[in-house]
Amino acid sequence: MKTRQRGVALLTVLLLVAVMSVLLMAVLDDIRFGLRRASNAQNMAQAQWYALGTEALAQSRIQALARSGNGRTTLAGDWNDRPFLFPLGEDGRHDGMLSARVADATACFNLNSVVEGAGEQWQRREIGMIQYRALLQALEFAPQQAEALSDTLVDWLDADQNPQPTGAEDSAYAARGGLRTSGTLLAEVSELRAIEGYDADVFARLRPHVCALPTADLAPVNINTLEDDDAVILSMLTDNKVSLVEARRILATRPANGWSEIAFWSQPSLERAAVHDSVRQQVRLRSSYFSLHSEVEYAGAQVVMSALFEQDASGETRLLVRRWSNDE
Repeated sequence: MKTRQRGVALLTVLLLVAVMSVLLMAVLDDIRFGLRRASNAQNMAQAQWYALGTEALAQSRIQALARSGNGRTTLAGDWNDRPFLFPLGEDGRHDGMLSARVADATACFNLNSVVEGAGEQWQRREIGMIQYRALLQALEFAPQQAEALSDTLVDWLDADQNPQPTGAEDSAYAARGGLRTSGTLLAEVSELRAIEGYDADVFARLRPHVCALPTADLAPVNINTLEDDDAVILSMLTDNKVSLVEARRILATRPANGWSEIAFWSQPSLERAAVHDSVRQQVRLRSSYFSLHSEVEYAGAQVVMSALFEQDASGETRLLVRRWSNDE
């Protein structure tokens, strides 16, 4: 009997030791994973701080451009969208890499400019529609598709429920799964994907040439930073009276120090185009919007940040938009 009791007691002790060992291993695992999570969170936070630091770098670069251009922003110095790389680490360690690109953000059509108004009372703007259709046709969209794409964009932004001739208001989206039109300006270009007619092919063709500025104003286009791929923007400004071939030829003849306003508009093909006064006011010699794209890899953490800056006539630069993602 005593032997049996001692056996039971020994089994009980062994069972308790086994249970305590399992509990101890679980606690140690929780501690280990907790430390790893804390380390990852710390590395991610540090990577974000490095990315935020590139905003100061971008502002410094933008202000330097304003000081050195004699009233013009040009491509001199090969700065536009060129990546600047910075190794990260201390005491000789290589903990990661930071990449930052500052680019001119005026070589685009502002999608929000197809409407005008104040507050949330947006309504169709005719000159914005004319420019958007001209851009679509310069990108070789058929006239009927260009009309439909511009009409559905206006209906997505405007405040009423009266569809444009080939547009789509809430009733059309309800059949697609309960979506409703926004009735406000686009915050970013990627929102186009939700609009009727903007499939993957349309979005891919449009994306390099459009932007969503935080205003409904016509985008101020700096003719001194347009590159060969931006010839569609120059052609658009003339309602395609200047062909893409001619637009590329004009850009190829731009002086190294940029055009003056008189020299630009005195070119024969632009004189013949006889553009509207509002377009002349839209054309600028210096950039007022700049984009920043930053990528950080630090100790296994990866961060992507995009931002938009505006520089006013006095040279003051302010941050308008910051996203912890690609600007799509």
